[in-house]
Amino acid sequence: MITLTKTSTSTPIKHQPPNVRLCALQQADFLQAVIEGLGDGILILTQAGELVYSNTSAHHMCCQLNQGDFNSNFVPPAIWHLCQTLLESRNFCSEQLMMLSDEIMLDKSTCFRVRVRLLNLDRFQLPCLLVTIENRYESLQNIAIAEIKKFALTPREAEIWCLYRSKYSYKEIAAQLFITLNTVKKHMKNIHAKRQDVLEINL
Repeated sequence: MITLTKTSTSTPIKHQPPNVRLCALQQADFLQAVIEGLGDGILILTQAGELVYSNTSAHHMCCQLNQGDFNSNFVPPAIWHLCQTLLESRNFCSEQLMMLSDEIMLDKSTCFRVRVRLLNLDRFQLPCLLVTIENRYESLQNIAIAEIKKFALTPREAEIWCLYRSKYSYKEIAAQLFITLNTVKKHMKNIHAKRQDVLEINL
């Protein structure tokens, strides 16, 4: 399901004093390292669909979406369709920047959340398209790992919770871990009890 969000065109920027500013080259290297270190994929495209920039994560994710096609300049059709939708939607919301988002699912463990918004760059006459790609499976796994510690789950409960967080049904969890459905239900009951205890403490 595509979601549409209006965002403000102006963002206040705090200027750092000269003694903490990086020189232009250092700053560029620093930003490059930060972008490459992100878990999310970053793409910058022209309105004609030409690739201006992609980080390593975006390259790997696009290869998955392209079913293994390693052509670095080929934007997956599902992503480009979302970009075209954003460009077409400007006709009825031209006073503000907009962001569109959608989820692309390849299989149960491969789901990407894609967000597209316009980006003004000095070197281009027309705004470019900024595309961010989030691996939903990895994000859910990271959430589950944090919750395992937070709720003090046992190793078996942790296994079950990770699968549950990844949208597995009770039957699928039982099959994956070679345990009975009743065992899954028993552990899930304990997990929800621990979760409720933590929530009540934090109230």
